[in-house]
Amino acid sequence: MKLQEKLRIQKRRSVAGLAAIVLLAAAGHAGPNTSSNPAPNFSGEWKLNLSKSNYGYFPAPFGATRKIVQSGAKLSMTTIQKGAKGEITSQLNYTTDGKESANPSPNGESKGSAQWIGDKLMIESSREVQGAVLKQKEIWTLSADGKTLTIDAHVSLPNGEFDVKQVFEKQ
Repeated sequence: MKLQEKLRIQKRRSVAGLAAIVLLAAAGHAGPNTSSNPAPNFSGEWKLNLSKSNYGYFPAPFGATRKIVQSGAKLSMTTIQKGAKGEITSQLNYTTDGKESANPSPNGESKGSAQWIGDKLMIESSREVQGAVLKQKEIWTLSADGKTLTIDAHVSLPNGEFDVKQVFEKQ
């Protein structure tokens, strides 16, 4: 691929990204925490539905479950994911007020923040793994019946970017 073509593609992605940011910012003005528009509660035990999820070029896990506890502005989640390298358990804690939270992990500390954008939750995080910085932006959406949690994630690595869609069903 020629350099000029790569630059055109990057420019289009940048413009699309800026448009998405503007749209998300506009959506956030409604605010979720009013009596007519309360914030969704993601609490519960969730199981990944692989047939409805899309990992693109990224290898999908064999399965995953997530337990979420949400109380006020506190959000805690424990995820158990099964894959080719076995079972991995992670524990993450955030507050939904946009303040940065630090979460220790076996591969180093992950830092991130969570905040409401309308009735959706946005979680942005980053961590360093083997000298490379991994950044992730997730948008959480709860179905009207409260039984489906969809997480649309954009992942940035030094060698590229990709999108992942995870669909969890309440147990």
